[in-house]
Amino acid sequence: MPYTSNNPRPPRPSDVGRSIWGGAPLPPIQERILDGIPGFIAWLVLLLSIASAVAFPLTLTTMAALVASYSAIRFCLAGIANAMGLRRIKEWEAIDWREKYRQDRKPTSLEWEDVHHLVIIPNYKESMKILSRTLDHLSAQHNAKSQISVLLAMEAAEPESYQKAQSLHSQYHEHFANLYFTVHPRGLMGEMQCKSANLSWAVNRFFDNVVDDFAMDTDTIVLTTMDADTRWHEQHFAALTYHFAINEDRHRTFWQAPIRYHGNIWQVNPLMRIINTYATAFELAYLAAPWWMAMPMSSYSLSLNLLEESGNWDTDVIADEWHMLIKAYFATGGQVEIQHLYLPFLADSTTGANIFQSIRNRYSQTLRHAWGSKEVGYMLAKLIENPQVVSMRSLKLLLRLAHDILLAGAGWIILTVGSQLPVFFHPRIAPVQIESVMAAEDKLAQLLESITSSHPAWILLGISGMLMLVLVVVFQVQDYRIRPARQTAYTLGESLLELLSIPFMLVLTLLVVALPTLVAQTRLLLGIPLQFIVTDKTADG
Repeated sequence: MPYTSNNPRPPRPSDVGRSIWGGAPLPPIQERILDGIPGFIAWLVLLLSIASAVAFPLTLTTMAALVASYSAIRFCLAGIANAMGLRRIKEWEAIDWREKYRQDRKPTSLEWEDVHHLVIIPNYKESMKILSRTLDHLSAQHNAKSQISVLLAMEAAEPESYQKAQSLHSQYHEHFANLYFTVHPRGLMGEMQCKSANLSWAVNRFFDNVVDDFAMDTDTIVLTTMDADTRWHEQHFAALTYHFAINEDRHRTFWQAPIRYHGNIWQVNPLMRIINTYATAFELAYLAAPWWMAMPMSSYSLSLNLLEESGNWDTDVIADEWHMLIKAYFATGGQVEIQHLYLPFLADSTTGANIFQSIRNRYSQTLRHAWGSKEVGYMLAKLIENPQVVSMRSLKLLLRLAHDILLAGAGWIILTVGSQLPVFFHPRIAPVQIESVMAAEDKLAQLLESITSSHPAWILLGISGMLMLVLVVVFQVQDYRIRPARQTAYTLGESLLELLSIPFMLVLTLLVVALPTLVAQTRLLLGIPLQFIVTDKTADG
């Protein structure tokens, strides 16, 4: 069923931009200032680091050593949490969720059959192969024909999108309870071309054409938004049905499963696979670790009631996941929780014809993701608008938002500049003097003496670096065990490249993590908009 009207309905009360708790929204200039905070901090740190490399070289090196030590500790905790998460995944995969529901249901629980899933698949210039693969996997879910409705959110900016949606509808409508599609018009006032705007349009059309027309009970609808290449675990929606039905706070909850960037892992350049390994490990670690706060990422679920109460997705946001959580948090007075579903889903990674294209495509993807730096300012703005929601829990959420953003920006600057530039300006403070080592009779003894007698900051940097290198290997081993089976044998060249990626991890993360993050933060500081770009991914069967 298509909903393609280009005339938006009058806004619902929840659509109107306002502070839920009565405060006045900040003026645009103040929002701009808040958006620029991460970029301002990054550039301030860069300038101070350069000045300190000249005036206070060992102080800067000590700061770099402290950042490195913190990163090493973070890697250790991630390795532990990742192992915990892998164990929980095995436990969850062994559960019969329908039987568990029968055992755990309460008087306040929903009936299992009453829970209905609305799955929205926003897509833009995705191939029919990928979309068909996604719908094939989705149709294999528990009770897909009776409890899952699919909403394909197409973009009018893509030629033939309407025809593509019609074709998919004719092929798959019998596999689900319902299959709808919308076509989001381009160029609507106040919108940017992004997934969030498409989601907002699709949900509004769903309310108009289904909820309102058929007087549906939204209390029993759980909404899932997913990337077009997401392949859910075969038990995902059974587990989600259980948790939505059992949870008394179902309208105050987000549900998030761990991501595995393994969808097309064997098409990814061998040098770049380590980036996916790192990302997969940390996504699971954030969910499994009791000491970290998880955030919605990529594909997640929430009740339709919570979405409407929060005012729907905004139409000018790139990082829709974090932004939606913040909106819901303040719409409910800080009552939102994230519940973890330990059933991993597959996602595709960026690819390229060669290593240079792979790096370029990954850079573009990270640049888009790093636009989430804007959410630090958005969170601060909401706290200013709603002082009654300020609490330790709110500050913990703010710290969680800012942590990775500042660590990838300002933290990376301190680490790289602080470990390199002081020696450039002051060669004599280097931990090893090559001339002395070469002139010594026992070169190895002289080398060891130079290292052990150097400033403690250099020793700390070395230990931290070695520890992170070891943990990267641990992540690799953990990742090998859970990757999909290969259709062909490893080649010698492929094996060597994947092995070489470990010592090149620092360079790769600089190119595809730190630099695009700094560029995104700088653009936010200067008010330069980001154009949404679809990065190249290759489907794997």
